[in-house]
Amino acid sequence: MGFFLFVGAVITTVLAIIINSYNDLVKYRNRYRNAYAQINVQLQRRYDLIPNLVETAKGCMKYEKETLEAIISARNSAITISSNAAKNPGDSKKMKQLSSAEAALNNALNRLIGITESYPELKADRAMNKVMEELSSTENRIAFARQAFNDAVTVYNTKREAFPGNLVADGSNFTPAYLLEGFASEVKTPPRVSFE
Repeated sequence: MGFFLFVGAVITTVLAIIINSYNDLVKYRNRYRNAYAQINVQLQRRYDLIPNLVETAKGCMKYEKETLEAIISARNSAITISSNAAKNPGDSKKMKQLSSAEAALNNALNRLIGITESYPELKADRAMNKVMEELSSTENRIAFARQAFNDAVTVYNTKREAFPGNLVADGSNFTPAYLLEGFASEVKTPPRVSFE
């Protein structure tokens, strides 16, 4: 009878460890998904600012139509890819696509910012300055949200790879999550010069 109690205690302990590991994996996966949702909120804010930026610049930059169209095209592509990534954040392929789309958008925005240097009336425009300040603030928010996401992914991946979580993860649907490479805070804002 003592033997059966011992075997029962061992089985109960093993089951408790497995259940605890499974529940931890669910918890950490949900945390990184939530962290991505925060990135998505900031990305949407950024995407919403871009048409304002383009419209503000359009009046002064009549000869830069190609640059403005490239920004809108890159924005639309990034919106689509971000929406797809939101369905399964941490998926390697989707995160790489998002990083690439955001890099293309940043390049287009940086071209615009470089060109604005040639338009003194645009640099002095209040609406343009306001949109640029909001864009810069949003870039900082994206950077913080990305860091929180990457921290959450790291905790999840560590739990997934460490014993006994690795046994549970391999037997369940807990695939590795992919870190989101840097793409925010790379939009260069033009230097502010004041003679006051």
